[in-house]
Amino acid sequence: MSKSILDMSMSLDGYIADENDYLGGEDGERLHHWADADGGSAQAGPVREFEAEWKAAGSVLAGRRTAELMDHWGGSHGGAPIFVPSHRPPPPAARWGYPLVTYVNEGIESAMALAKAAAGDRDVQLRGGYTAREALRAGVLDEIQIHLIPVLLGHGRRLFDVLPSEIELELVRVIDTPAATHIRYRVRRQASF
Repeated sequence: MSKSILDMSMSLDGYIADENDYLGGEDGERLHHWADADGGSAQAGPVREFEAEWKAAGSVLAGRRTAELMDHWGGSHGGAPIFVPSHRPPPPAARWGYPLVTYVNEGIESAMALAKAAAGDRDVQLRGGYTAREALRAGVLDEIQIHLIPVLLGHGRRLFDVLPSEIELELVRVIDTPAATHIRYRVRRQASF
């Protein structure tokens, strides 16, 4: 059965990007350095495992901000269709140049239903902080996978900045590497707020 999974890198103090959408550090990519594992490092095995999960996804549900910052991943996410919940029409590239990108203006529930239908029995990868909060609020997010980076950014965009109520999670797995601690949770209580 298809699951919806948020997969995000996050600093220890809860940030996923700075105010300008850079991911920390001098090169603007600090939160993703963990994924640059070479073959001999302790994180190489987990990195390959996560890459296999991403490539196996049947579809992606991405927030508009994330999708546009990534230029819609060039029109597909490794061949998987991309669904973007938005109340505004898509930009020209997504409208005419990317046939696998679908903007959905009927809300997060509709966008997730379309993403799950497209995924079939494969998982839906969710991208974007605001969209993650909306998916939690609507009760359509099944799992959360956080790549917790040992850095304190001190400012920027928090992943779970404001939630209307407490949400219980069940620990699924923890993989500890020198560059990140990878924590996966199942959302235990999904309710509309």
